[in-house]
Amino acid sequence: MNVLDARTWTLRGRIAALCTAVGLILGALGVFAAFTAASNNRHLDDVLDRIGPMRVAGEALNTALVNQETGIRGYAITGQLDNLKPYENGLAAENDQMARLESLVRPGDADIRAGLEDVRARSAAWRASVADPVITAVRSQGTQAAQTIVDQADTRQFDELRQSVQRVQGHIQVIRAEAADAARQAGSTMVAIEIAAAAIIVLTGAFLLFLLDRLVSRPITVLANQVREVAAGDYDRHIDIPQGSPDLVALAADIDRMRQQIASELSEVRTARGQVEWVNQQLQSQAEELTRSNRDLEQFAYVASHDLQEPLRKVASFCQLLQRRYAGQLDDRADQYIGFAVDGAQRMQRLINDLLAFSRIGRLTSGFSEVDLNKVLTDVQSQLEPRAGEGAEIVWSGLPIVEGEEPLLTTLFVNLVGNSLKFRRPDVLPVIRITAKRDGGEWQINVRDNGIGIEAEFADKVFVIFQRLHARDAYEGTGIGLAIVKKIVEYHGGRVWLDVDVPEGASIYFTLPVLPGSEPEEKAEEAVEEVPA
Repeated sequence: MNVLDARTWTLRGRIAALCTAVGLILGALGVFAAFTAASNNRHLDDVLDRIGPMRVAGEALNTALVNQETGIRGYAITGQLDNLKPYENGLAAENDQMARLESLVRPGDADIRAGLEDVRARSAAWRASVADPVITAVRSQGTQAAQTIVDQADTRQFDELRQSVQRVQGHIQVIRAEAADAARQAGSTMVAIEIAAAAIIVLTGAFLLFLLDRLVSRPITVLANQVREVAAGDYDRHIDIPQGSPDLVALAADIDRMRQQIASELSEVRTARGQVEWVNQQLQSQAEELTRSNRDLEQFAYVASHDLQEPLRKVASFCQLLQRRYAGQLDDRADQYIGFAVDGAQRMQRLINDLLAFSRIGRLTSGFSEVDLNKVLTDVQSQLEPRAGEGAEIVWSGLPIVEGEEPLLTTLFVNLVGNSLKFRRPDVLPVIRITAKRDGGEWQINVRDNGIGIEAEFADKVFVIFQRLHARDAYEGTGIGLAIVKKIVEYHGGRVWLDVDVPEGASIYFTLPVLPGSEPEEKAEEAVEEVPA
């Protein structure tokens, strides 16, 4: 930026320069006003503290001289000492006022100082020629001789003495007039300074308004109109301002670059929107195709559960007939083959039924509702009572009310509790505990038993469909139970995992979302149920 070229100055720079110049001018006026005010105060102080008291002292001096003259005349007539007191008081007052005047006189007041010397000399001469002789004559010769001295005395001597005092008063009046004129001149100067300062402030404000209107208000109005046109949809409208501060010119250039960027991106968005719409159409077509495929799968599942099981039932039935009718009539190997056929057919039926149940989770739904897990566990306990046997314990406490499908949640607990009952330790009564605690926005539910447990290396494998950890002849089942548990939990928005840090037995955790609108902490009374012995 060229400092010498004012057109390149920013608005802040221009305002700062204007304020600096005005501040310097007002500062100079303030300094000048301070000196003028100090001078005015000095003149006023001189009038009030020096010249005024000098005038009063001059008047008092004149009065003291008159009192002396009156006292001498009275004493010459009566000869009484009481009539001499005005003279004595006037003489003391004269000395006091002369001393006061001399203390107030400055070195530059030569006329006043000379006048005071003249007054002192004439006063001494009058007392030597009139006052002292009268007092001496009264005391030595009587009042007649004193009156003769008074009558013979020339009154012009005392009149010249009073005129000398009047001349001193005149000099004091001249000094007072000069001080008053100086004070009035200082006051006029102060008024002129105030008028000049007010004029500078008014002119500065007017110039600042002009500057803001020319460099800010008008360019912003033009810029706003152009931006409104762009906002209305004219993205090809070029944005610029013909005049204004460099700040606004740069701002207009930045806005125009932003307009160009937006216009470019808008074109890309429009192109992308067309592509997205095409993709959405393709996705919609695929979704419809997937829906048809799901219907076909459901039809296939029905066929698998009905049509495929029918031949299996026949195979199993005829194999069982062979087993009952010809048992013992054939050799041992033939009986074994027939047993294998019966077992295989039954196992195939169970696999098909479990697979069908797994595929229906989340597809055939009755809708979510509020489910009391305490009630669900009561139903599960009733269903598993034959399998539990005598002495088995199934206990739960503080289970919450959640949102979900009650049949699926019942299946979930049937599989978990059923596995705990199935994988019990020999000669040890099974104990299964179901607990729940709230963790933020979800319930964390734990099913724990004292059975044979699950090794940590199989923590993930147990939730895979058809994965078995034991031989078929050791424990019955198809290996799909925990896979169904995982799918039900995930369908309800939760997660499931195996706790491998337990000393004995198995401990499985799963989560379910907290019922919307429930209290932060639900303190349910513990409901403990036990399978009858």
